[in-house]
Amino acid sequence: MKFVRFLIVLVVAGVVGAAAWYMSQIKTSEAIYPGYVEGEYIDFSVPAGGTLETLDVSRGDRVAAGTRLFALNTEAAEADVAQAEANVHRAEAELADLRRGERAEELEVRLAEIKEAQAALLNAEQELARQQELVGSTAFVQAKLDAAQAARDQAKARLTALKQAFDVANLPARQDRLEAAAQAVKEGEAALAKAARRLTELKPTAPVEAVVEDTFFLPGAWVPAGRPVLSLLPDDKRKLRFFVPEADVAKMQVGKSVRFMCDGCAANLSARITYVAPKAEYTPPVIYSAASREKLVFMIEALPEGGTILPVGLPIEVEREE
Repeated sequence: MKFVRFLIVLVVAGVVGAAAWYMSQIKTSEAIYPGYVEGEYIDFSVPAGGTLETLDVSRGDRVAAGTRLFALNTEAAEADVAQAEANVHRAEAELADLRRGERAEELEVRLAEIKEAQAALLNAEQELARQQELVGSTAFVQAKLDAAQAARDQAKARLTALKQAFDVANLPARQDRLEAAAQAVKEGEAALAKAARRLTELKPTAPVEAVVEDTFFLPGAWVPAGRPVLSLLPDDKRKLRFFVPEADVAKMQVGKSVRFMCDGCAANLSARITYVAPKAEYTPPVIYSAASREKLVFMIEALPEGGTILPVGLPIEVEREE
């Protein structure tokens, strides 16, 4: 009888131990969330169609920031830039001319006219004085006196007009003309910036360090406007995407760090959560497993920390930190 009880105790202990082991395995599996590495790509297209002259990188190349990627035919764009520069220079010259008044050569001509008018006035005044001295003599003629008076007045009026014209010539143009000329300069500069921007877009450079994910045209091919020529994957645009059940999503907050594992990766890798989906979804096929295929889960994204660079599509497992 004692032996039977002993056997019963052994069986119960074994069952309890097996149950405890099983529950620990369930807890461990539930504390690990499956996922994969996702990438955000930069597609480089062109604003206008053209022939692809050079393709300076190849698929899989690592490029530094500032590396030229490709170039389309730029003859027309370069001509537009040159024309826009000429228009700006012309508008600036016109504005400067309006601000300073007439040129020195033109002012010298006006000064010469003033001197000539002064001499003419002096002659007219002398003739008038002679005619006035003849008043009362037998040689006096009223008509000559009147003519001398008129000639003097005319010479004086002409001198006054020339002096006023000289003063005006030294002044800048009217304010409305100056404002119109200044606006023309601004419009020319805007057109130049637009032309220069278009030229730059025809021969773009890498904005950051990245890997050339793919190229879509070969040199000599016609590239339609808006079609990508190549695609870049920046190092800082590789992220983890993993899925957690509803019961655990509250523990996953933006800014929190999580540990993750992957085949062939270093130990103790971590990532910072940057996004938590607002609603649940069924586990996507890429995370297919018999245990989780019918579960509703929340998608979470996180950025690897410590400069870790992982290949896109690599399966990962995220550990829940208690």
